[in-house]
Amino acid sequence: MKTYVVGGAVRDELLGFPVQDRDYVVVGATPQQMLDLGYTPVGKDFPVFLHPKTHEEYALARTERKTAAGYKGFVFHTDANVTLEQDLIRRDLTINAIAQDDQGQLIDPFNGQADLQARVFRHVSSAFEEDPVRILRLARFAARFSQEPNAFSVAPETMTLMQKMVAAGEVDALVPERVWQEVSRGLMEAKPSRMFEVLRECGALQRLMPELAALWGVPQPAKHHPEIDTGAHVMLVVDYAAQQGYSLPIRFAALLHDLGKGTSDPEQWPRHHGHEERGVELVKALCARLKVPTECRDLAIMTARDHGNVGRSQEMRPASLQDMLERNDAFRKPQRFLDMLKAAECDCFGRAGLENIQFPQKAYLGRVLAAAQAVDAGLIAQQVMQKSADSTQTSPNSNSSHSSSDKFPAQKIAEAIRIARITAIRQSIEIIGS
Repeated sequence: MKTYVVGGAVRDELLGFPVQDRDYVVVGATPQQMLDLGYTPVGKDFPVFLHPKTHEEYALARTERKTAAGYKGFVFHTDANVTLEQDLIRRDLTINAIAQDDQGQLIDPFNGQADLQARVFRHVSSAFEEDPVRILRLARFAARFSQEPNAFSVAPETMTLMQKMVAAGEVDALVPERVWQEVSRGLMEAKPSRMFEVLRECGALQRLMPELAALWGVPQPAKHHPEIDTGAHVMLVVDYAAQQGYSLPIRFAALLHDLGKGTSDPEQWPRHHGHEERGVELVKALCARLKVPTECRDLAIMTARDHGNVGRSQEMRPASLQDMLERNDAFRKPQRFLDMLKAAECDCFGRAGLENIQFPQKAYLGRVLAAAQAVDAGLIAQQVMQKSADSTQTSPNSNSSHSSSDKFPAQKIAEAIRIARITAIRQSIEIIGS
């Protein structure tokens, strides 16, 4: 029985990166032997055990056989005769198929160290094409290992293999939850654009997120970024969000903010904003299909709908600003509204000439929101109710069910609060402009 550290821990240590978790493979052991040594079984598909003291994961060396489409269509085989090399050859990339024994010696049967030095993602064997999740994982690794000038590239033969997998419909068999899991992890890497570029090159983006893939080839308005198309612009936007260390919902909103431009005439953008309305419907469809969590979905919808209004906010009337706050539920969820402003800011800075660009709209709308929040809605409600009660008592028709004082008190309260907030917004704008 021998134990080896495998996978990401070995890879990251060789790259000089901090090692977060260690995975172990055990060769020459049976499940019963592991139980006898005090390990706790946790694996469902194949034997994985938790160390009795460290609680780290130890997996028995295994082979596997493809039985159906998708990433769940496998039968695993483990016994004491499975060798380390047999286990490693089933792994995805050569850089993840390096093992280290308890003496620190490296076992590298597939030249993973050479690919680490060359900064190349290369599949270990034809087993790669049996699991479509590996396309997503490789794309996510591209987003992670993106530090220039040492960014990783995809080996041509591996890209060809991934294109073959997409053409065969393998990615169509992926369940939405797994797609979202990998996409969301990739969005939180250093350079998310690399993930989407890899997915687009192999054709997987067109199958998994066709709404996003449609943005490539759509020109940007001349005043913005004429030398690149909308797809390239969106990649700059999402990378800017990553550079700022923004949360997953903000990065996701930045990614999807321009979906509507893939289905509209660029000549209409400066005059009409129908692409923003279409973008909302496309965001909803994508989020429903991938079962995106509510927090990410809602912020993406808000941003797709109102990022243009944020850009135009300094020219908007106080009543329109109030309506935007109300529409986005900013009084109940102010932080989400502020996050939307951050996503809109990313849209601004995802352009050329960043050193000359300013985005005062974020601070401007922050002050507008604060002014509207300062309105005491509870006090206004009390005043309206008291006025309504006083009017009822003094009215000669106070017993009539048709008394105007008793009609729709909730509407009267809402309108009074709205007027007060518009007034507060107007006053704040006058202060800002003075």
